[in-house]
Amino acid sequence: MNDSTEHPHHETLLHDALHAHVRESGGDAAGAHLAGLADGALRAARRRQRLTRAGVGVVAAAMVATAWAAVADGAAPRAHVVEPAAGNGTANTRKAAVPVSLLPVTSSEEHACAQGSRGYTVRATATRPAFCVRADRARGMTDVRVAAAKAGKSTVDGTWQVEVTLGPADRTRFASLTGSLAAAPAPRNEFAIVIDGELWGNPYVASSITGGRFEIAGPHVGDLTSATAHDLARRLDPGR
Repeated sequence: MNDSTEHPHHETLLHDALHAHVRESGGDAAGAHLAGLADGALRAARRRQRLTRAGVGVVAAAMVATAWAAVADGAAPRAHVVEPAAGNGTANTRKAAVPVSLLPVTSSEEHACAQGSRGYTVRATATRPAFCVRADRARGMTDVRVAAAKAGKSTVDGTWQVEVTLGPADRTRFASLTGSLAAAPAPRNEFAIVIDGELWGNPYVASSITGGRFEIAGPHVGDLTSATAHDLARRLDPGR
């Protein structure tokens, strides 16, 4: 065992030096205060020595650390107190991800939705007209917080998409929802993917999806770019 645990050497030297200073200065109030501090430091050192011998270990983390500032002769001593950190020192860095709604499609018509119809308009392209998708919120899954989302290219046609993974509870609900849609005629065998009030896709299902995963490719295949796919994945994934 080293001297720092066996003998409070530094505190003893400080104690003796401060008491000598008090005697030389005539015992004024500031000197008496410094001597009191030295006495306290020596008592703390001896107590730490006894705790170490008893196997208590380091207890400084549970105490307030006090650093004493140097003072000129005749000046009142000052102390800077460092309070221990609150909590366990870890911060919750997970952000609030954007929710997704997965809704059974009830109709799909080749025209833009009328204003106030509560449908979702899919814009026209050079090869396809605009169309209006309506969905049933009452039967769907609303405000779902996904477990994970990542952008990537489709292995089938190379277009950008976002692969979404659901949590355990939503995975069971999604399997039930897609199972109920699979036997329905088109377009009621589709589900609408709605994010922030916009339609991001309406894929059809042929059977119950039990794995808890689906892809967002946009209302039209090829709608997503690398930038839009990565941005959507970042917004959906709670870990990013």
